[in-house]
Amino acid sequence: MFGFFWFFSLWTSLGPSLLLVELMGRQLGFSVGLQGAQTVACSRWGKTSNEGLFQNGDVVIGGLFNLHYQTPAIDHDFAQLPYYKPCTGLQYPSLQYMYVMVFALEEINANKTLLPSVKLGYRIFDCCGRPPWALQAALSLAGGDSTTCNYTNDITRYEEDVDQRDDHRVPIIIGAASSITSEILTRTLRPVSVSYLSSCPCLSNRLEYPNFFRTIPSDVYQARALSQLARRFNWTWIGAVVEDNSYGHTAIKIFQEETQEAGVCVAFIETVNLESISSDARRVALAIKASTARVILVVTWYTNVQELFLHLAKINVTDRQFIASEAWSTSGDLLQNPVTRKVARGVVGVAIRRSTVPGFETFLRSLNPLHRPFDGFLREFWEAEFKCSPGAVALLPSQPSNVSASVSVQGSSLPPCSGKETLEGLKNILTDVSQLRVSYNVYLAVYAAAQALHSLLSCPNRDSNSTCSSPNSIKPKELLQHLNKVNFTTPQGENFYFQGADIPAKYDLVNWQTSPEGTQKLVLIGRLDGFDIHLNESAIQWSTGTNQAPSSVCTDSCPPGTQRSTRKGEPVCCFDCIPCADGEFSNKSGSFQCEHCPSEFWSNHNRTACVPRQLDFLSFNDTLGITLTTAALFGATVTTVVFVVFLCNHQTPVVRANNLELSFLLLVSLKLCFLCSLVFIGRPSVWSCRFQQAAFGISFVLCVSCLQIKTMVVLAAFRSARPGAEALMNWFGPSQQRGSVCFLTCVQIIICTVWLFLCPPEPKRDLGFQGSKVTLQCAMASVVGFSLVLGYIGLLACTCLLLAFLARKLPDNFNEAKLITFSMLIFCAVWVGFVPAYVSSSGKYTVAVEIFAILASSYGLLLCLFAPKCFIILLRPERNTKKHVMSRL
Repeated sequence: MFGFFWFFSLWTSLGPSLLLVELMGRQLGFSVGLQGAQTVACSRWGKTSNEGLFQNGDVVIGGLFNLHYQTPAIDHDFAQLPYYKPCTGLQYPSLQYMYVMVFALEEINANKTLLPSVKLGYRIFDCCGRPPWALQAALSLAGGDSTTCNYTNDITRYEEDVDQRDDHRVPIIIGAASSITSEILTRTLRPVSVSYLSSCPCLSNRLEYPNFFRTIPSDVYQARALSQLARRFNWTWIGAVVEDNSYGHTAIKIFQEETQEAGVCVAFIETVNLESISSDARRVALAIKASTARVILVVTWYTNVQELFLHLAKINVTDRQFIASEAWSTSGDLLQNPVTRKVARGVVGVAIRRSTVPGFETFLRSLNPLHRPFDGFLREFWEAEFKCSPGAVALLPSQPSNVSASVSVQGSSLPPCSGKETLEGLKNILTDVSQLRVSYNVYLAVYAAAQALHSLLSCPNRDSNSTCSSPNSIKPKELLQHLNKVNFTTPQGENFYFQGADIPAKYDLVNWQTSPEGTQKLVLIGRLDGFDIHLNESAIQWSTGTNQAPSSVCTDSCPPGTQRSTRKGEPVCCFDCIPCADGEFSNKSGSFQCEHCPSEFWSNHNRTACVPRQLDFLSFNDTLGITLTTAALFGATVTTVVFVVFLCNHQTPVVRANNLELSFLLLVSLKLCFLCSLVFIGRPSVWSCRFQQAAFGISFVLCVSCLQIKTMVVLAAFRSARPGAEALMNWFGPSQQRGSVCFLTCVQIIICTVWLFLCPPEPKRDLGFQGSKVTLQCAMASVVGFSLVLGYIGLLACTCLLLAFLARKLPDNFNEAKLITFSMLIFCAVWVGFVPAYVSSSGKYTVAVEIFAILASSYGLLLCLFAPKCFIILLRPERNTKKHVMSRL
């Protein structure tokens, strides 16, 4: 209804004019006909719609902000064209949004690398939250003609400044501030725009809105985050209060779709509308009081929430838990309101991701009407805060001619200001930069526009035949192409890019908490990245004043051993609980149906679990256990044989040429690798669980360390052969080699010691789902410890692989770099494949996967490194000579 109302009133007053714009724009260019449309519009729209702030530049960027919010009632009797009276009530958050745009443009103009030879100007208009006024401003911005109306009671403005503004068409608009306004602008005028607050999912449709971009995520993400909160805290009976437009309806629709399978019911859905908020808030407050739902989801603008809380306080409803959308979850007006502290404690909500803008606070606190006499918005703010008039606002001849403003200034009865008033030290929503959320979206939007203009105007292909754009001939189609490819790092170090019309979704999860002084403050309790939610539940202070989440259910959850039975004619959240039958069980609360026990199990007396009849683990008697044991023993035996062969032929060139001492140490470590796999087989115990991972980690680090040092020695040997590098081998003597291996191995020993001391693996029974056997296995109490052990092995392996790859082209007969390269490739491939296999397996097969990886990588190293040498030693002794070893292939 909200969207229909605005569309109908818009086309009632502007239909003929917009048709003229579209038809004549196709024939003669877009600017033709805009004056006619403006002439019609200006007679019916209030003068406040023309308020703005202007500064000329080589390229002028438009801005649309809802700087006033108290809209008067409009009588639509459809007997005559509507007349929109001026808006009142300066909106401080929106004023901050406007100034962050000005700050960003000034920051870009001072930047010597971004648009160095182009000065950016701006034309900023107040839309007052009304799509017709936003369209009026957009007509002026997109057409390049001054469509502001000249009123007899306006302040003095210099016509030459207006003429200067008319020479520049705005290629891109920062705005609008609402989804419905963005839809209207994009469907009618199709300007290239970057919105900072239009979050409707419909705007992601590139076919319908190809020129639209935004720096706020789609509402789909926050709606799913709200549904995740409901599921996480088992709230199955929730009331909903939503804005009567696409913002609210889309949010509750997605919320219901996401929570339907989890058994969440919406007790009631009440809508509110800005035009009738007083009566709507009274009706909604009574509905909340009558409902048994203790958790209330509110998706609407903060001014509506303020009115709702006022009526809830009147009827003494103070025990509800409110879940907030980003539209009001961080509202400073609500947080500071005494009524809010009474009605809405412990609010949990989704908020636009907070960030910082260095230098912005200094910019804000330096604002002064004495320095900015052209800024009517600052004058209005000054009068409201300091209760004095800063003097008449006029553009004096001594002022810069490239700065002007279109403002409506009424006669003020306030006393004149002393001139000593300043924003330094003033605590105000405008100067509060601790919660830059929407303001940061505006900041990003300006930088995205600047980056696209920089890419368009920098013309990297000047040597080619391509034509370069100039600031006075920017084509929307070309700018759109560059905006689609925007990818840059902001001054805050954040990587920014568009995914279609959107940016990657990032939200904060916030909680309203009561301080010891009795005031409410905003506390960060989690984050949302895309659809992944990260929440610190222990940090939440709920409406009850405790850390215990409130309950909101139609019927208490069924205890274990029972199942739900729905009541006819009532929502699925209202049900009865009936016991499970024999041979069935339910081991959790709120079960929809009881589960059948498998043949190896039977339900206990309380029907809460199936009694296990046997333990299952990888034993030496299993076929799988016998196979793995045989493979491990065979590998250890082969390694011993190779060791004996090398020991008996230790004086031969093949053995001596490849670092004899490290080769023997490598064979010992390989034997340990084969043998350590045996520790994983058998019934898990406390000591076997602790020893198996440590033995595995240390053995493999010792093995890989030997390979890494061998490779480094080979590289050093050939580097030292170069003139002037003879001293290089002094760093790789026998003692240094032994010390390096010991050092690298000691690091792993320390990791294993800390891990086993803090969170050692322990034997645990794993009751599989749907009656699988009870598996006795070593449970990882700390995944971090196991990850560090594997990660350190992987780091050494990758380093060794890189070094061996660099040395692969050295004389093949003299070094074993190629053999090490192949062996490490096999080693890395095995352990890369191990991770998904280990995660996806269960029970005793998890242990079998790890044993298989140990044996496979050990066999790979043994065969790749020592099989060619043993072949020469045993079967080709004629090649085991110094001449052959020193030769080049």
